[in-house]
Amino acid sequence: MKKLLIPMTILLLILAACGGADDAEEQTENQTLEVASLIPPMLDILEIAQEQLAEEGIELEIVELSDNVQPNDALAEGEVDANFFQHVPYMEEYNRNNDSNLTPIQPIYYANYGVYAKDYDAMEEIPDGATLAVANDMTNLDRSLRLLDDHGVITLGETDNPHYRLSDIEENPHDFNFEEVDLLMLARAYDDVDAVLMTPAYAEPLGLTPTADALLTEGEDNDFAITLIAREDNEDSEAIQKLAEAMTSDEVRDFLEENYEETSIPAFD
Repeated sequence: MKKLLIPMTILLLILAACGGADDAEEQTENQTLEVASLIPPMLDILEIAQEQLAEEGIELEIVELSDNVQPNDALAEGEVDANFFQHVPYMEEYNRNNDSNLTPIQPIYYANYGVYAKDYDAMEEIPDGATLAVANDMTNLDRSLRLLDDHGVITLGETDNPHYRLSDIEENPHDFNFEEVDLLMLARAYDDVDAVLMTPAYAEPLGLTPTADALLTEGEDNDFAITLIAREDNEDSEAIQKLAEAMTSDEVRDFLEENYEETSIPAFD
């Protein structure tokens, strides 16, 4: 019987291929995702997803940051794999200003924007010439103006810009003054101005909810769902897609409905 001789180079290639397969499998089973976020319920949702991903061999590291600029900078620069704190219009404005390629993955919940006033129980009670605090970034300023326009408080004219600005107010029958404030500082302005337009995440620490306390609310028919964001280079990766699945699980829905029923409405089926 002839002996079957396998050249050493071929044998080494076979062994390397087997080892490569094992390595690839190990990498698939032991992936790490870093996701930047800010405040509850965003952090809570990520913690729920963290437990589910661990069962699939994906370690989710939650990077808690302190302002609404760092998460996009960190994602654009590749310091994290995704972030979860913003709506799509805010992301699009960042892309325009920074030549970035951030991309939406999955809307998670609607944060019901509203108008809150310490000394008034209805919008009609706010006196002419009063001061309303609004977010100073373009997308949330636009969002505030649209809310007031939708309810007939002001009238917006036509604009060629991506977002409405204060200069686009065509009619302001109550002669309201608008004070632009950093998004994270809106709650602090509550005691200093006549009314504040803000998300429930910033109203909640003041003991305020959209249903019980807001003079006007935005509702769900809008483009401002808080969304999981990644980059174009990793949006189709298995880990990112599994993260999106975990963040839209029944556990997340139940958590939001049980703990944030008035403030964070699920944006997924």
